[in-house]
Amino acid sequence: MDIQQIIGGKFVGAKSGKTFDRIDPFTGKVATRSPASGLDDVKAAVAAAQAAFPAWSKTGPGERRALLNKAADALAARIGDFTELLTAETGGTGPWAGFNTMLAASMLREAAGMTTQIQGEIIPSDKPGTLSMAVRQAAGICLGIAPWNAPIILGVRALAMALACGNTVILKASESCPGVHVTIGKAFHEAGFPAGVVNVITNAPDDAAAVVEALVSAPEVRRVNFTGSTKVGRIIGELCGRHLKPALLELGGKAPMIVLDDADIDAAVNGAIFGAFANMGQICMSTERLIVHEKIADEFVSKLASRTAKLPAGDPRGHVVLGSLVSPASAEKMEAFISDATGKGAKVAAGGKRNGSVVEATVLDNVKPGMRAYDEESFGPVKPIIRVRDEDEAIRIANDTEYGLSASVYSRDIQRAMAVAARIESGICHINGPTVHDEAQMPFGGVKGSGYGRFGGKAAIAEFTDLRWITIEDPNQHYPF
Repeated sequence: MDIQQIIGGKFVGAKSGKTFDRIDPFTGKVATRSPASGLDDVKAAVAAAQAAFPAWSKTGPGERRALLNKAADALAARIGDFTELLTAETGGTGPWAGFNTMLAASMLREAAGMTTQIQGEIIPSDKPGTLSMAVRQAAGICLGIAPWNAPIILGVRALAMALACGNTVILKASESCPGVHVTIGKAFHEAGFPAGVVNVITNAPDDAAAVVEALVSAPEVRRVNFTGSTKVGRIIGELCGRHLKPALLELGGKAPMIVLDDADIDAAVNGAIFGAFANMGQICMSTERLIVHEKIADEFVSKLASRTAKLPAGDPRGHVVLGSLVSPASAEKMEAFISDATGKGAKVAAGGKRNGSVVEATVLDNVKPGMRAYDEESFGPVKPIIRVRDEDEAIRIANDTEYGLSASVYSRDIQRAMAVAARIESGICHINGPTVHDEAQMPFGGVKGSGYGRFGGKAAIAEFTDLRWITIEDPNQHYPF
């Protein structure tokens, strides 16, 4: 399928005429052919967004709300296109594509509701006859850099609140799913957004560093948000710091799920199955460590292994729970994780096999420090079980990571679970629920190596606006000289 990017309200190729192919990880065939943009395309996208900003930033909240709601409807109507593209470009399953589409539409509707919530305040002034106000205003062009793993959700999230706040946007599409990300732009185009308000630019993998640096360094770009790996996030953060631009970074994770000795084991297994294996574990919030009290570990592992072994894996276009990983290399990494763990004393409790880019849901028992599965983010369906003696050891291991995005605690004693949750270093923590959960209105983000800033709801308003102090004063006031 041939893809064109969206710049200034027009569907265009790269100015150089160059293209790049995205290969279907399951079939090995060309999934999409997209423009391989360079610096001239970056300049065009920035110019288009800058030209559209004055009018869009002055557009009333009612009109912005109406357009965002229309975009939500247009997005939801394209569920068939999204499913075909997501499966072909990333190896994800149809149900995952459907979930992505519906949550992304919900995010647009939530953003639509926020257009009248961009509020300021009156602050008492010590100066007689003065009215002092704190006022939030649109910042300018917002650059969104979105990944491939939940491409519709995260592509929309990179834009939705920025638009609601009156900014124009540029979405730099992932090289792994350019077709999906351009289709998001099509929904805004169909909704009637003015030309230049929403731009989507695609680039070949080899050009990514140059394109990102050019976009971030453009003086007209005032905000940057990035969702992706911690390794790349550090580069983006440093680049933004160099240009004194605020960055919103949502990065990697090694989410712990603590199962205390008084937990409902069946409920914990249920949460673990979903949190660990949704989208083959390729979610930033994916359960990456199952930290289980030794008193209940045998029963938990037995039940989890039984459920895990029944999860079908294979062709993402078929009736499976686990489809293809995003690349054969990702599947090979999972094989290496398993080999490393078993070579150091861990046991495969379920799964363990790979077929091309498809890896079975896999549970590794008795994982210890020093194994890759203990330390590294797998971003795949190979999950470690770490047995612990007590609550304090569980918390220590939960925090023994550079990451701090999501976490989960299972216990029948809510007060106890709340106390444990308070000691976990993470931006998100769920009690008696899986580590994987997202809602459009919630403040979403992490701490430590998982980044900083918050997407979602009112919390995101601060990320996409400038807070200004404005006064109305007595023109005849007296000065000391």
